[in-house]
Amino acid sequence: MDPVAFRHPVGVRYLEVDQQGVVFNMWYLAYCDDAMTAFLAHGGLPYRAMLDAGYDAQVVHTEIDWHGPLAFGADATVTVEPEQIGRTSFTLAFEVWSADRRVASVRTVYVSVRTDGSGKCEIPSLLRAALAPPAS
Repeated sequence: MDPVAFRHPVGVRYLEVDQQGVVFNMWYLAYCDDAMTAFLAHGGLPYRAMLDAGYDAQVVHTEIDWHGPLAFGADATVTVEPEQIGRTSFTLAFEVWSADRRVASVRTVYVSVRTDGSGKCEIPSLLRAALAPPAS
């Protein structure tokens, strides 16, 4: 696990497991979505504050690579790192770990939008600041 990445804990619930005894694929996106909001809050931007300021972030692309199973009752950790920050979009890299085993890698591209329905916009400074890695 990357020693500098933001870490978000996940406990696998019974309802997230399919008949094969492993986490059903859609739940990985939910884990990452939850980790993304925790990552922004850790960076000083609770999601509600971004919405109240008139901005949101929409998923425009995501991809998942599975490396192994995750079963009911497992403790997992989702790491989050900014991979790319552009003018109107940003990419976050997620890794799902259970113990010392990587379970999944997820890469998600978000676009910054205004909540008034007027569409995409430049990443606002409050979001850009929350995405910036902390100074060492």
